[in-house]
Amino acid sequence: MSEDEAAEERRSTAEALQQLRTAERAAAVSRRGSLDDEEAASVAAAAAEAAEATAAAAKSALAAMTIANASASKTAAAASLAARSALADAADAKSETAGADADEVKAQVRYQSAATKAAKPSRTKGP
Repeated sequence: MSEDEAAEERRSTAEALQQLRTAERAAAVSRRGSLDDEEAASVAAAAAEAAEATAAAAKSALAAMTIANASASKTAAAASLAARSALADAADAKSETAGADADEVKAQVRYQSAATKAAKPSRTKGP
């Protein structure tokens, strides 16, 4: 092999080595990009699952809120009825108390009248 051929072969080897290193770097960058893409896809899938779970939880919360609202309405209606009943009972009790007070006053007047009559000497006509 001549000196020119040997030099040419060294240049070819050096160029081939340079091309190999360039190809290796490109392959490494490509692999990193591929891993990043796979990781991004995995993260996107996890985000989609989380969004679906959030939607399901929101739907359940809405259903629970609807039930709670209906229950609160029934409780409010029952409380209103109980309050009206208690007010009616209080009015009845007040009326009964007023009647009893009036009866007491009448009884006192009758007693005083009877006691006054009993205390007076009787005037009976003799034979």
